[in-house]
Amino acid sequence: MAGGESTTVATKIPLQLVHDVSRISSAGFSGLFKKDCTDLGRRLSPLAHLLEEIRDSNNNLLISSSSSHNSFLYDLSVALKASKRLLLAANDFDPKISSDAARKKIVFQFQCVTWKLEKSLGSLPYDQFDISEEVQEQVELVRTQLKRAKERYGGPVTSNLLSRALSQPLDKEIDPLHSASRGVGSLHVENTGIIDHEVRPKLGGVPLRSGPNGNDCSQIVQEPEKLRNSSKLSEVAFPKVPGSASEDDSPRKNLVESKKTNSPIIPEEYLCPISLELMRDPVIVATGQTYERSFIQRWIDGGNTRCPKTQQLLQDLTLTPNIALRSLISDWCAMNNMEQPTALAFARIKRSDGSFRDVSGDIAAIDAIVRKLSSRSTEDRRAAVAEIRSLSKRSTDNRILLAEAGAIPVLVNLLTSEDSQIQDNAVTSILNLSIFDSNKGLIMLAGAVPSIVQVLRAGSMEAKENAAATIFSLSLGDENKIIIGASGAIPALVELLRTGSTRGKKDAATALFNLCIYQGNKGRAVRAGIIPALLKMLTDSSNCMVDEALTILSVLASHQEAKAAIAKASTIPVLIDLLRTGLPRNKENAAAILLSLCKRDPENLSCLRRLGALIPLSELANSGTERAKRKATSLLEHLRKSQQP
Repeated sequence: MAGGESTTVATKIPLQLVHDVSRISSAGFSGLFKKDCTDLGRRLSPLAHLLEEIRDSNNNLLISSSSSHNSFLYDLSVALKASKRLLLAANDFDPKISSDAARKKIVFQFQCVTWKLEKSLGSLPYDQFDISEEVQEQVELVRTQLKRAKERYGGPVTSNLLSRALSQPLDKEIDPLHSASRGVGSLHVENTGIIDHEVRPKLGGVPLRSGPNGNDCSQIVQEPEKLRNSSKLSEVAFPKVPGSASEDDSPRKNLVESKKTNSPIIPEEYLCPISLELMRDPVIVATGQTYERSFIQRWIDGGNTRCPKTQQLLQDLTLTPNIALRSLISDWCAMNNMEQPTALAFARIKRSDGSFRDVSGDIAAIDAIVRKLSSRSTEDRRAAVAEIRSLSKRSTDNRILLAEAGAIPVLVNLLTSEDSQIQDNAVTSILNLSIFDSNKGLIMLAGAVPSIVQVLRAGSMEAKENAAATIFSLSLGDENKIIIGASGAIPALVELLRTGSTRGKKDAATALFNLCIYQGNKGRAVRAGIIPALLKMLTDSSNCMVDEALTILSVLASHQEAKAAIAKASTIPVLIDLLRTGLPRNKENAAAILLSLCKRDPENLSCLRRLGALIPLSELANSGTERAKRKATSLLEHLRKSQQP
């Protein structure tokens, strides 16, 4: 950018590219790369907010050709342009008329684009732009998702190969198959992954957090013969490219060779034809082919009705456990001193004291129950889902076994059942299963959130309560907060907060509190009408949810839109009354909310003084809890300063 240019000009191209990707994504994707395209489009959409804030941050700022601004925007533009080109090509890909080499090129492009995007966002100079906290959170979430996608796609990619692949049109791109001594490996899929009402969480306090789980899935099927000599299926080895430093490749090559020498060759019949990974829960489909349960279930859930390997039509979608093969795999793993990749290695569950419990009998019984979930008989499905509800409530071991048996995707399908009894038991079963942290990722991966929201809107009261509790459980993962927030769950939760039973309101309040920890969900909650609902809870003499309402308000009060809505709803007088008459915890939260509302806001400070808050604040500063004293003292200082000429 010779001579420099304004941020408005500099962001024009990347912003237009993001909008182009959004338009492409809104039309929907189909075909072999549907999931990859959808995930890439979803990750790029939040970048529009980032670029708009950069554009508006300082229009007079000149970006020199050597600045970090220029470098970041240029790298991002290159990655966005490649992303747009890739989405168009991948969506048009037809496996019937295209070669396997062409498919592998597109797989490689997804890998390259993911690496480039993550790298460019990693160089974003936050300190040089006026980026809001909300947008920073969105960008970091996108980076987290891209990092996980990088691991699934494989790598690392050498910078030389990466730049060549991204700088050329797709039809002239670097061919990873010809430029490498070994072909680019397959797309590898991360197989990831409340509270039961008897174990209800308390609202308020420090929110629990769990690491976000990936939720990408590729529907690519490859022949196992191609990896007969591969020692580790998750490896993608890249050769030395002319011009790249030899030290970048030699250690990796030595590591691969070492693993080839030390690792046994996995028999191809033990590999899932979809993931090309050692199977842990092999199941047989109607054509007689065997697949890893989680991968074939996702294939079927994606609307596919043909066998991935033979392309024969599946006459029914029953998945029958291949117990004999599972036993052979366990024996082979034991013989080769290799742990089977499962929580149930060798049909055992590890106890807290380090010993193991044999669960082979439990596995067979649970497999039989899970199979009944797909029965054509309504009565069989009712009985099976009721039994699973009971089992999932009893113990962690049962939650592990049920997830391993593939119960989660089938239960998600039953959430939309027209039979209210099946629906009630299905949502409660998912609630109970989500208590085990690893199952949260599997539930998200199964696409459960839209169906849970549907139950929240139109289910029975019991189902709505358990749906709200499930949303709370799933939202404990930071990455899930934005996914759930964008799903339409917040308006449904606010409606339950208004009209639900006492237990339903408590469940809704808990879920809303946790979702609103994420800055981007605060505006959604305000627009859904949460402020009037919370005010009603504060003023209703028969309501026993003052603590919950104040806790949610204290989280919302830091958001500008929420702050304006709280003041407009005449909440300040109610908060001042609570300073006088509330319980110690109520007074503490009321003072904290008032401080957020009145800091740097002369109008609200004037209202506070006019309504006689000085006396209760002085009393609180002398005799309240430690936190209440700090908040009250700070408010009194703001009041004093506002009176100075």
